[in-house]
Amino acid sequence: MRIINIALLGFGTVGQGVYELLEKNRDLLKTRLGLEFRIKKILVRDKHKKRELKVPRELFTTNFEEILKDEDISIICELMGGIEPARSYILSALETGKQVVTANKAVLAERGAEIFETAKRKRAYLGFEASVGGGIPVIKTLREALVGNQIQRIMGIVNGTTNYILTKMLEQGLSFEKALEEAKIKGFAEPDPSLDLKGIDSAHKIALLGSLSFGVFIPFEKVYVEGIEEITLMDLQFAKSFGYIIKLLAEARKIKHQIEIRVFPVLLPENHILTSIRLNYNAILIKGDFVGDILLYGLGAGKAPTASAVVSDIVEASEYLISQNSPLIRYPLKEDKELSIKPIEKGIFKYYFRFSALDQPGVLSKISGILGKYGISISSVVQMGRQKKKGAVPIVILTHESEEKKVSLALEEIDRLEVVKAKTQSLRILE
Repeated sequence: MRIINIALLGFGTVGQGVYELLEKNRDLLKTRLGLEFRIKKILVRDKHKKRELKVPRELFTTNFEEILKDEDISIICELMGGIEPARSYILSALETGKQVVTANKAVLAERGAEIFETAKRKRAYLGFEASVGGGIPVIKTLREALVGNQIQRIMGIVNGTTNYILTKMLEQGLSFEKALEEAKIKGFAEPDPSLDLKGIDSAHKIALLGSLSFGVFIPFEKVYVEGIEEITLMDLQFAKSFGYIIKLLAEARKIKHQIEIRVFPVLLPENHILTSIRLNYNAILIKGDFVGDILLYGLGAGKAPTASAVVSDIVEASEYLISQNSPLIRYPLKEDKELSIKPIEKGIFKYYFRFSALDQPGVLSKISGILGKYGISISSVVQMGRQKKKGAVPIVILTHESEEKKVSLALEEIDRLEVVKAKTQSLRILE
């Protein structure tokens, strides 16, 4: 039976998950594939650190060169995260003829152009199924199952932390702070959850998914990003009263020679397929020109789901090693000089506005007058009565479709009114 030797770079949550899966299902993989997978080396910062998982001490090393020069190791799994040294390790592994598997969406989204190009030049395998969606097989779906389709749109809920928080706020009436605290206790949020809350994690993922979908590398910095930090329980409840649910949505779509790619909280109709995605689950909706709409759903993060995705890439890399064939190049390297990213300012959306204004005669007419000045048409209005003497009250307005730039100008003018006491909350509505 052929033995496939593997090195793990990093032994955190995902690295331990991969080790456990390969150990626990060793016999299953032997039966299904006729291969034995062995972890030969594990790169760590401190090989003497006490770990709950029992692993032979001789597997640990702090020297990457030791792994790189070991000819018996044919597959390197980068599970460290971050940009450096992950980028340098991946490039070095590819240059020396190793097959590479990574779960690192950040390095692919920000430095993917050189990584994909190196893999292509060296005709090496680069697997990254675990970089987006945990155990959801979205990468393989795009690269294999839908390879004959022109992808027209890909959108979804790709961050479990933010989805958990929004779900708990709406269903249990929790404040943002309380919902975040609960997410941390349950292990769904990192000690520093800023990358999740600000939408950066989702932006890394949609940059990668958009690149694969449209066949051209989309730099991370081209993604428009808003997070959920300003979403309040009041917004969730008002949206619900109008028949909408607020979700943090990642979306990329191509219209002729323009790509729209963004991450932001949106109001989705209650009957939209993505509004049923609760807690820390993810879902990705893909539209192809021949296949139509398909939905992928599951746990988008965590040790076990992500380890499952890593091992699927390890198996695929092994197939290339055994067949001695070079992998088919399905990387987003095509150049399209006519293709451009559509600025968010030119976007056309329906909007939800929540104004905080004094409850006195003429306030609503002043706000609606400014909206009308910029051609923004109102579809619904809710004005709450005063609760405290001389206090500000919420006024909620839904609009028909308007251009983002005009909306920005109108809100700047409205927020300068003396009767408006806080910055206006503005959210987009997608039908």
